[in-house]
Amino acid sequence: AMDGAPPPTSPAGLSAYVAVSQLLGLTLLATTGAWLGRYRGGVAWHSPLQFNAHPLCMVLGMVFLQGDALLVYRVFRHEAKRSTKALHALLHGLALVVALVGIIAVFESHRTKGIPNMYSLHSWCGMAAFVLYLLQVRAGEPQAPLGGKGLCSVRDIPMSPQWLLGCGFFLFPGASFLLRGWYKPQHIFFGITLFILSITACLLGITEMLLFKISDSYSHFVPEGILANTLGVLLVAFGLVVGYVLTREEWKRPPLAEELALSMDFKTLTEGESPGGGS
Repeated sequence: AMDGAPPPTSPAGLSAYVAVSQLLGLTLLATTGAWLGRYRGGVAWHSPLQFNAHPLCMVLGMVFLQGDALLVYRVFRHEAKRSTKALHALLHGLALVVALVGIIAVFESHRTKGIPNMYSLHSWCGMAAFVLYLLQVRAGEPQAPLGGKGLCSVRDIPMSPQWLLGCGFFLFPGASFLLRGWYKPQHIFFGITLFILSITACLLGITEMLLFKISDSYSHFVPEGILANTLGVLLVAFGLVVGYVLTREEWKRPPLAEELALSMDFKTLTEGESPGGGS
């Protein structure tokens, strides 16, 4: 930017929606803690309360932290992309670690109590979300940039097609620029889909836990049922606000000038074109 130029600003409404998303996220974490503390005895690891670490970790990791990771590119619109990508990967990695603790908690609790695993719809959806999230985070972790210029490497592509596309990049280097442009919207789509699946698994888990614990009184609008239902509404609201921010076209992160220059240099290198249209 030129000296004396005003600092870049966020689009109208973006900051307000991001603030609402964070308020909802913190509220759903507080509501989860209140539910587990007030009605389920709290959380402890080597005790009968070990199971309660599962809902707390899944809400924190697979919903709140994952949602914030998705918002990084909307919030930090004018920072260097390398720094923004590092924060994006850090939040995803932290979400994965927290969720893994939650997965271990439920399996350990079931083993101790002799409860079977992986028979419910909640467990199927939850494990699918976790495994797919693991693959997504593993595939998208930051790598050394190509040529030292901060450009995406082959390992930015998901694991399953990574090898085929990697060979294609080396055999046909001109295709890499086009393939990266094709993959970006796919990455965004799968990120939002995993976020929705994670929230769905949490909603199924809340319902399953209520039916197991208070099936006789749930239909009488008991306080625990109302609080847990409120948690479900907060999860949906958080997902809707995050999804709205992510899908607003005018709120997408604009490329910085140096990023456009690097992209043009890379396209020139791989496709034999010059910025001015010459040979």
